[in-house]
Amino acid sequence: MSKINGIYAASVSVLNKELNLDIDKTIKHAENLISKGCHGVVIFGSTGQAQLISVAEKIKLIEKLSKSLFKNKFIIGTGFNSLKETISFLNVCKNFDFEKFLMMPPAYYTYKDSDAINFYSEIIRNHSWCKIILYNFEKLCGYKFSIECVEELVKRYPDQIIGVKDSTYNLYKNLKLKNFSILPGSELKLISSLELGCSGIITATCNVTAELSRNVYDNFMNRVDQINNQKLCNVREIFDKYNLISGIHTFLSISDNSYANLLPPLSLLNEDSKKKLLDELNKLDFNYNFLKVA
Repeated sequence: MSKINGIYAASVSVLNKELNLDIDKTIKHAENLISKGCHGVVIFGSTGQAQLISVAEKIKLIEKLSKSLFKNKFIIGTGFNSLKETISFLNVCKNFDFEKFLMMPPAYYTYKDSDAINFYSEIIRNHSWCKIILYNFEKLCGYKFSIECVEELVKRYPDQIIGVKDSTYNLYKNLKLKNFSILPGSELKLISSLELGCSGIITATCNVTAELSRNVYDNFMNRVDQINNQKLCNVREIFDKYNLISGIHTFLSISDNSYANLLPPLSLLNEDSKKKLLDELNKLDFNYNFLKVA
């Protein structure tokens, strides 16, 4: 297995005024996150509006992303309900030598663990080369992985199922698998999960907390006293009061208007919420070093 460790951002996608994916700026933002300390970045996760962006735009970005100096640090989110669309998209990614994927099970329909296993089995039957990080996020897709389901998938496919992003938080405390990455979806869980032997985090707010998160992670690994974890948690708690995508884009757009465009039904925070967000962050003396994507 190829274990994933460290601080990973679920990167935002940058759109132009016509609401088309701005490929260059989206890639630049992701590369900036790595420069700020992220060990890697997820492209087309939930935070990247994956369910709203067209397949054609995704493919164009994947092609250009393959030329990035940080290529090996990217994990590609699939985000399709359709099994055939997922398999087809993986074919494209294979052509550009991407092999690591964050893969949420299908949304909308109600199904059992055995059905989820069948879904991933079909994908792996067609693509035994791929490395899959399961995406456990009941709030968005309606299905919650059980510990038993994850254990069974890893038992069947130890070379393909390499980890889980746990945004439902029912797995990270009790799932124990050797050489398997468990990455909660919030900075609030970073220290407690590392203490349990987890691998790191994949979070939306790492779009703005990359440096703080990396500092806390490194201090833990080096057994140095934590001086920034409380601040990191406070920042996350503030963003959690709002729709995360709206809050992150609103915050980033203060310095760079490139982030102001979101695909409906998503939108920026209204002026009242924006003021509250900024006031609370200012009280924390949260200084974010903006890097332009323009």
